[in-house]
Amino acid sequence: MKVLVTGFEPFGNEKVNPSWEAVKLLPDEIEGVTVVKRLLPVTFNGVRRILPELILKEKPNVVISTGLAGGRPTITVERVAINIMDSTMPDNEGYKPEDEPIFEDAPTAYFSTLPIKKIVRALRENGIPALVSNTAGTYVCNTAMFTALHTIAKHGLNAKAGFIHVPYSHKQALDKPRPSMALETIAKAIEIAIKVSL
Repeated sequence: MKVLVTGFEPFGNEKVNPSWEAVKLLPDEIEGVTVVKRLLPVTFNGVRRILPELILKEKPNVVISTGLAGGRPTITVERVAINIMDSTMPDNEGYKPEDEPIFEDAPTAYFSTLPIKKIVRALRENGIPALVSNTAGTYVCNTAMFTALHTIAKHGLNAKAGFIHVPYSHKQALDKPRPSMALETIAKAIEIAIKVSL
């Protein structure tokens, strides 16, 4: 069995992205399952190109993408991804879509196929604040979640997929009064999510 876990590069004015920093801390194997860790660009076009290639190449049983939701105080496990790209902030290529579909030939939305409530319960049982979130937004995080689920559906793959948003790391929060979480805790949360999903 195999798990594909992705994190994002920094974006905006941030020098790091805690999603990728936490993913890098994960072991290469969890309970005998290979963990494939990959960095995604914070670009709409890059994610739509790279993520399907990764999924078709690696053929994982589980895909968990992670990204930063700066300002959220907890780990948030996303319930749904919608077929829209709409942003007030340009991505890392300077692209700023407005009300554009992610894929023309795709449904309006996909629900996560991860056991989202079981993940949240397991995180809380391990002392990690967590909630189910009903919006992955309309920026690149939502595009990644939608792209993974659409790729799996389109190619008839036997895989689960979903998205987890993480808070700022403590280091990022030093210069801004926002909620934050230790990178080690974020990594532990992702590892627990992987175990529950398997």
